[in-house]
Amino acid sequence: MTIITATDLSKRFKRARKDPGFKGALKHLVKPVFKEFTAVDSVDFSIEEGESVAYVGPNGAGKSTTVKLLTGILVPTSGEVTVCGIHPFENRQENARNIGVVFGQRTQLWWDIPVIESLRMLGDIYSVPTDQFKRTFDELVDVLELTPLLNVPARQLSLGQRMRCDLAASLMHDPKILYLDEPTIGLDVSVKARFREFIKYMHKERGLTAMLTSHDIGDIQELCPRMIMIDKGQIIYDGAFAEVTRRFGWEQKVLVTLSDDTPAAASAISVSLPAHASAAQDSPTALTVRFDSRLSTSGEIIRDLATSLPIADISIEETSAESIIRNLYEGSLSFSESTNG
Repeated sequence: MTIITATDLSKRFKRARKDPGFKGALKHLVKPVFKEFTAVDSVDFSIEEGESVAYVGPNGAGKSTTVKLLTGILVPTSGEVTVCGIHPFENRQENARNIGVVFGQRTQLWWDIPVIESLRMLGDIYSVPTDQFKRTFDELVDVLELTPLLNVPARQLSLGQRMRCDLAASLMHDPKILYLDEPTIGLDVSVKARFREFIKYMHKERGLTAMLTSHDIGDIQELCPRMIMIDKGQIIYDGAFAEVTRRFGWEQKVLVTLSDDTPAAASAISVSLPAHASAAQDSPTALTVRFDSRLSTSGEIIRDLATSLPIADISIEETSAESIIRNLYEGSLSFSESTNG
């Protein structure tokens, strides 16, 4: 069952254009000039009930604007968006009952009152029946290990503790969809692991649909089989996350330690390497060779190196998912280029 649909969805804003200084401000006050800016440009996607989807892209790509359109905070300039069969901006209250939101940099807990009071108030705000509230409360307190934190004001919690409490707060009304906006930013490794395990638990036990925006590749790898990438307001990829690493994981490195100082090693080996491989001198005794694994095997590259240089040690390093995503963000890789070898 499709739970979220965006069809030809666009959002445009007007930005003021004014010259610097007092004169520019005065001129803008008398005769303002605006330039139209497109944040989301004819976006199409759908998400099925129970899916976990990463919605990623570089800063300014249109991620936050899309999420605000899905939550009903913003009204589309054109196109259509539906969440659980309703238009979020036309039915904000009904939409709010279907969704939960966790922001890594903001909290929905009341700052000066104990956590348990915040959770009770949220139950009242959403008119959660008493028996349902108790079941949900008991489950979340148990799974998230919140008992020692319930009587602590939110302002006294550590970041990791607050995030666990915010997760509980976002799920007290038993929403169908959970939006996660940079949820693990600033968390240490152990807290991140617990957070990810909880999301997996909710996905398995409740069939929770999750939409994650994050720059943490670990979050994406652990939680989201599917990835939608947006850049300059347009979707450039929608598919399996594993497919991205398969398509772009062809660049490999051979790290070479030389037994003798060989300052000109990179130049010496360049004539022996295939055209698609390149060597860089890191130090008189260290060399890095990059090559396309679709065109040559690591064994062939090592053979060429061994016949030309005094090698003490050698290791192979494959391209990480993080570096692939970074290169896609920076434009040095493109989904439009051919990646079949």
